[in-house]
Amino acid sequence: MKHQTNLLNRLACIMVWLCLAWPVFALESLAPLPLSTNVDEAKRQLGERLFHDNKLSAQNNRSCASCHPLDHAAMDGLPRAEANDGTHSLRNTPSLFNVGFNFFYNWDGVVSTLEAHTEKVMLNPKVMNTSWSALLASLQADADYKKAFTQVYPTGLIKENIVDAMVNFERSLITPNSRFDQFLRGNQHALSDSEQQGYRLFTSLGCAACHQGINIGGNLFQKFGVFAQPKSLAKDPGRYSVTNNERDKGVYRVPSLRNVAVTAPYFHDGSAATLAEAVDTMAHDQLGRTLSEQERNLLLEFLTTLTGEYQGKPVVGGVVTSQ
Repeated sequence: MKHQTNLLNRLACIMVWLCLAWPVFALESLAPLPLSTNVDEAKRQLGERLFHDNKLSAQNNRSCASCHPLDHAAMDGLPRAEANDGTHSLRNTPSLFNVGFNFFYNWDGVVSTLEAHTEKVMLNPKVMNTSWSALLASLQADADYKKAFTQVYPTGLIKENIVDAMVNFERSLITPNSRFDQFLRGNQHALSDSEQQGYRLFTSLGCAACHQGINIGGNLFQKFGVFAQPKSLAKDPGRYSVTNNERDKGVYRVPSLRNVAVTAPYFHDGSAATLAEAVDTMAHDQLGRTLSEQERNLLLEFLTTLTGEYQGKPVVGGVVTSQ
C-alpha cells in the first residue's frame, strides 16, 4: 500500500510538471478540423441508411441514431445511456461527431479502431444486442439492401461490407469551421479578446496537456481525480476492466472538447450537469486548484468557440425526449 501511495504521488508530481511545462508547446498541439472528408460517397450513403435503421438492433427498437441523433450534437443528452432493456445502467453517451479522429473508443478505450468499435456496439447485448447471423438474415431479406450492397461492393452484402459502410459514414461526421478553427487558420478576429484570454488560460493551466490534437482530446488516457477523487465518482473501474492493471483503476479516455458547450451532461457518469460544474471539477480534481470566477468565465467563453458546424449549420444539443 505504501509503495502504491508513493507511486501515485510521483505520478501526480509528473502531471504537475507536464501542466506547467505544456504551455511552451501547447500552441502547436491543437489543429483545426479539415473542412471536408475523403470518404467514398456511395459507401457513405449506404452507411447513413444503416445508421438510421432499426434493423440493426435485435428487437428492431433502436438505431444508432437513437443514442446519437445528429440533430442533437450526436448524443442523447442523458446522464447515462439507456440500455436495451430500458434501464439507465450504461455510461454517458459521447458525441459521435468527429469520431474518426479519435485514437481510442468508449470511455475505457476497449478498442482502437472505428471498425472494431462499430462491431462491438452492434454485438453488445446492452446496446444493439444483435448477432451477425441475425443481422445478415434481416438485411438479406430486404431486396433494396441486397441491390445497394451489390452495386457498391463486388462481394455484396457481407459482414465486412456492413462495417465498412458504417465506418465510411461515421468518418464523414465532422463539425468543422468552429470559430476556434477559424482562429487557428489565421483569422485573429474570429475570437474576442476575452475568448483569446480564455484560450491562453486553457494552455497555461495545463488543460491542453490532455485535451490536445485535432480533436482536442480523444487520443490518450488519464486518471479521473489526480489531486482529489471527484465527489460523485461512480463505482466504475474505468480502463481497469480492459487491462486488469491496478494502475488503470479510475482511468478513462480523455474526451474530445469539440462541441463541448452543447454536449451536456459531462464525464463518464454524466455527473456534471453544466459546463461550469465540469470546469470547476477538472480544475479542482485534475489540476489541484480552485478557479476564480473570472478564470472560470474566461474558460467558459473559450470553450463555446469550439462549437462547429454539421452540414453547414451550427451544432446544437439538448436531451432527446423520444427515440
